[in-house]
Amino acid sequence: MGLRKDARRAVKLAKDIMWSRRAQRALLVKLAEQPPLEPRRFRIGVYFADGKVNLYQLRQWYAPLAELAKRHPVLILSRASGAALELLEESPLPVAYVRRIVDLEQVIHDQDLHVILYVNQNAKNFQMMRYGRRWHVFINHGESDKMYMTTNQFKAYDYAFIAGDAARARLDTVLWDYDFDKRAIPIGRPQADHYLDGSPLPYAPDDREVVLYAPTWEGDRGAAAYGSIASHGVALVQGLLESGRHRVIYRPHPRSGVVDSEYGAANRSIIAAIAAANAADPSAQHIFDDGPTLGWQLAAADIAIVDISAMVYDRLAAGRPLLITRPVNPAAQVDTSGYLQACEWLEATDASSMVARVDEVAHDEVALERLGVWVERYFGDTTPGVTTARFHAAIDHLMAEWERFAALHAADGEVDEFEVEAEESLEEEPGASFG
Repeated sequence: MGLRKDARRAVKLAKDIMWSRRAQRALLVKLAEQPPLEPRRFRIGVYFADGKVNLYQLRQWYAPLAELAKRHPVLILSRASGAALELLEESPLPVAYVRRIVDLEQVIHDQDLHVILYVNQNAKNFQMMRYGRRWHVFINHGESDKMYMTTNQFKAYDYAFIAGDAARARLDTVLWDYDFDKRAIPIGRPQADHYLDGSPLPYAPDDREVVLYAPTWEGDRGAAAYGSIASHGVALVQGLLESGRHRVIYRPHPRSGVVDSEYGAANRSIIAAIAAANAADPSAQHIFDDGPTLGWQLAAADIAIVDISAMVYDRLAAGRPLLITRPVNPAAQVDTSGYLQACEWLEATDASSMVARVDEVAHDEVALERLGVWVERYFGDTTPGVTTARFHAAIDHLMAEWERFAALHAADGEVDEFEVEAEESLEEEPGASFG
């Protein structure tokens, strides 16, 4: 058993090395095609140290950051070749590939970054946070009641942009001696202003009820075993496909099956079932969605079914009917101090019962009214445009604070940031962020 396990690890390591080398070669070609960055142009940096598997954490910020860039130029700083290659292909913002510390220092030297934004808690964030005279701001990759959202790591940043009252109350229970009024700035959910961007939907709307099923991955430990693909998903999707009244949009987490092969097999089973249903009835137009864009699915679906994850709150910001799958693993930690104390649960049961539950919640006016109360608690005013204005106001505030402190320390002289010892480390594919 041990020898087989070692052999599998050796094969995986060899494949990872080959993949990394191919990515490096492709990236060098792509970088050679890029024009040089204009010196002293960028004021905001978005630091992303993860590999491409976690790009979903950054992608959801594309639209808000592109809008912000109209006011303050924004530059993405990518540390891993795989992520950098994809970012250069798809990002609406300029990208700097900074694999080595010396590369990072060169960009810092050439640009005038006042604010650095972080979307996750990658350990390499500390390699960027060593540089002072700029604000380091945790913006996260989604609102959630998961354990990840109450980490003491919030204190490592100068500021954190949080969604609203619920986030502050959640953090207040665990962060001792933290100046919330100064360092935790509520902005709502800027992504919600971009859910529908005018692009055509990938199906022709008709009288079918559109159901978004967006489960998370299986998790790497019992306490975080929120994924429902194996427990709920196969029966649920099969029942919806067979009803003839529903159109399924299936959007699984990109890491589904990385830990549990049975979970991965269930995921593939659902994908195959959707393909078979479309082959049998092309007018059904069920969707297997693994694209980079998240937004239209949340706004277009008549009802969404999600696991305990940031997707709960992405959909909550849309203010439309929502079902949460109840974890079957007894070790899974469920925080019922927030929205989950009043949400609509979907139990793991037979297909007919789950489809009936979907139909019930999709048309429950009382549940929708209750949902509105929690939308306000988590995100504040969700009137279109308001949360974008709050995001911009928060950045403007930090820019003004930067100017104020720069004036206070004008006589301090320059800091040679190249003097910092450059510890090099190998890339990690996939990345090592948490959450």
